[in-house]
Amino acid sequence: MSRSVWKGPFVDPSLLKKIEKLKGNTNVPPIKTWSRKSTIIPEFVGFSFLIYNGKKFIPIKISEEMVGHKLGEFSPTRQFIAHTSAEKKAAQEKTTSATSKPGSDNAKK
Repeated sequence: MSRSVWKGPFVDPSLLKKIEKLKGNTNVPPIKTWSRKSTIIPEFVGFSFLIYNGKKFIPIKISEEMVGHKLGEFSPTRQFIAHTSAEKKAAQEKTTSATSKPGSDNAKK
């Protein structure tokens, strides 16, 4: 369910304070935040953020296309590790069985 229109977009007040403080500066360091639920508003465009994904901070540069989305959408929390293909599994089993001794108890069980 989306947020009602009359409330407006949610933005963490601490982020708004940091943006207001850094608006006039030219060399701006990235803004570190844990607020993944904050909506990106037009005032954020051009700024860099370090968004926490639960393990580390992901650097993000805000552009026009990102306005209206949440900060958390650009900092994935899960990393997909591809499934092992059948060919790789067969090759791996072949190498492990070739290295074990035929008469030992460690042979294929």
